[in-house]
This record gives sequence, C-alpha cells and structure tokens, in this order.
Amino acid sequence: MKRIVRGLILVAVVLGLSGCGYNTMQTMEEQVFRAWGDLEAQLQRRADLIPNLVATVRGYADHEQETLQAVTDARSRVGSIQLTPETLNDPQAMENFRAAQGELSSALSRLMVVTENYPNLKADQSFRDLQNQLEGTENRISVARQRYNEQVQKFNSTIRSFPNSLTNSILLKLERKEYFEAAPGSDVAPTVQF
Repeated sequence: MKRIVRGLILVAVVLGLSGCGYNTMQTMEEQVFRAWGDLEAQLQRRADLIPNLVATVRGYADHEQETLQAVTDARSRVGSIQLTPETLNDPQAMENFRAAQGELSSALSRLMVVTENYPNLKADQSFRDLQNQLEGTENRISVARQRYNEQVQKFNSTIRSFPNSLTNSILLKLERKEYFEAAPGSDVAPTVQF
C-alpha cells in the first residue's frame, strides 16, 4: 500500500512540475535577452555610422561646429552607457540608456535639419548614401525595439501568471524586465535656428 501511495505521489509531483512553467520562463527570458541583443546591434550600427556622417557634413559645413559637437558628444554618452542582460530589470539603468539614446536621436535630427542649408552637401553621393543607411538603421531600430518590447511583455506576463508565479517565487526569482520606450520629449521635432 505504501508503494502505491509513493507511486501516486511521484506521479503527482511529476505532473505538477510539468505544468509549473519552469522551462517556459527560462525560454522566455532567453528570448528577451536575444531581442535585447538584436536591438543593441542596431543601436551600435547607428553609432558606427555617425563618425562618417559627421566627417562628411564637416567637409561642407565646418562652421556648424556646435551641431557637429552635439552629435559627437551624444554618441560618446551612448557609448559610455552599457546595459547587460542582468540589468534589464533595473528601471534606473534603462532610463539612463533611454535618455542617452534620445539625446543622440535628437542631435542627429538637428544635424539633418542643418544639412538642408547646404545644397552641395545634399547632392554629395557619400552623404546621400550615409543618410539612406541611417534612415534604414533607424527603421531597424524601431522594429528591434518593438520586438524587444513584445518579448518583455510576454515574459512579464508569464512570470506573473499562475502557476508560473508560484514556481518563480519558489525556484527562479526572475524579475520583471523593463520596456525600452522613447525618451521623454522625443515626440517633439527639433528646432534649429540659423
């Protein structure tokens, strides 16, 4: 009789563990990390384009030093802030990262507005190629940010729903991940005065 009871308990434990969500939560966290890596790759691509863009503009508009310096400084700040998979659940680290990315986007927007005053620059094939690459990269960043946020939403929902929440609180202790949102004020078009 004891063997039957032990066997039933063992079967109940195995069945209980199969529905606990342990593997699902691990897989979803890895998907968040992968999506973050994809987003970082696109942000790095943008950062890599900036020196060439600044150098090309400088050749035509060297007296726009303030705008060129703002782009260079913003790129430097972006490079100094690194997020790791372990810090994706830190709201302050994510906010600092978002703010730096927002500054860079704003500085690049101002640079593009400034270039409108230089018809020779706009006609330069190298500049047009860089501008097209930057536009494509910005689109890739948007898609990667959306995919990352989708994975974060799925992960956060999974660790908070029952019975996964119970498994998480006992075994894993996974923390909620932060979304990558636009920096405050990024919805306002830059103004440049000449």
